[in-house]
Amino acid sequence: MHISAFFDSGNIEVVRAEDPADIRLRIRKDEGPDGFFQWFHYRVTGEAGERRRMVIENAGEASYPKGWEDYRACASYDRETWFRVDTTYENGQLIIDHVPACDSTYYAYFAPYGRDRHHDLIARCQSDPRVRVQVLGETVDGDAIDLVTIGGSDPNKLKIWAIARQHPGETQAEFWMEGFLARALDPDDPVAKLVLSKAALYVVPNMNPDGSRRGHLRTNAAGVNLNRVWAAPSLETSPEVYHVDAKMRSVGVDFSIDVHGDEGLPYNFIAGADAIPDVEQRQIDLREGFEAALRQANPDFQSEYGYPKAAPGKANLSMCSAHIAATHKCLSMTLEMPFKDNANAPDEQFGWSPNRCRKLGASCLDAIYAVLDDLR
Repeated sequence: MHISAFFDSGNIEVVRAEDPADIRLRIRKDEGPDGFFQWFHYRVTGEAGERRRMVIENAGEASYPKGWEDYRACASYDRETWFRVDTTYENGQLIIDHVPACDSTYYAYFAPYGRDRHHDLIARCQSDPRVRVQVLGETVDGDAIDLVTIGGSDPNKLKIWAIARQHPGETQAEFWMEGFLARALDPDDPVAKLVLSKAALYVVPNMNPDGSRRGHLRTNAAGVNLNRVWAAPSLETSPEVYHVDAKMRSVGVDFSIDVHGDEGLPYNFIAGADAIPDVEQRQIDLREGFEAALRQANPDFQSEYGYPKAAPGKANLSMCSAHIAATHKCLSMTLEMPFKDNANAPDEQFGWSPNRCRKLGASCLDAIYAVLDDLR
């Protein structure tokens, strides 16, 4: 038997693997002083049909241990279809129990989204003549920060921004991007056509390429949590935010959605920026209108469960959505998707899945359409 994480977004440390029925593993921590960890992604090669009992020994020390409750790990034989396998959380250990149908199996916290897949997404988009692809700058490791602009030649158009994967382990966000971009570029979709007649889309499918490749949960190569530095990004340690923020200031923002995944809550929900200082009632009304339209467009989205609301005027302005709402006086929000399943519509085989992320991304065009004429 062989266990490896020596590939794009791989993360696991092998403690002991002599006995398939008692494999002992540990998750490697992110770079940085906070020591974030929860993302795992590894391959096990052995005999098909032989039971594997894999114990992640340090799961109880992870960043969000409650995220393991009612969680089931993802597995794949072909790296395209990811299904859920028996998983329990006991005494601070995550136990993955699986009898594979093939010799080689990949296991992950959620379906991975590799850099090659990202480059394929960018290549597909640029085949449309309405698309412009730019590199805003380089990451700490020297990777490209890609910006996809759709229909951006008219300076009078509304400016719609969508960014994803500030936290690299939240791969749901880039699957969401696939659905969002595919629908936006569908020449026969009437909603997409109308949105693009009035707005230009500015899309950053992956804000954190370095962390994605390194198998991090939340930080970039410098160990920085990008979603906590928007008030004062650094060209040295958080160039990803620095360059995106600079582009936003250059072209303007009328709408922004920052796409994430949440470890603990088994729901899709919006975290708004209602608590920024001097919030305008129109910003709150727009956020409520967007949520109502998204609930109507896709029942996988709900507004009953979410994060506790901050007190008025007490928003954390170092966070992306609050910073953008305060700086540009626009509708700005964070969309969260589960690592587990949608408790309101569970799927025993796949749980919350890449395909459902894509569907939710496509549905967000309907919600943008609903508020479009009131954004400015």
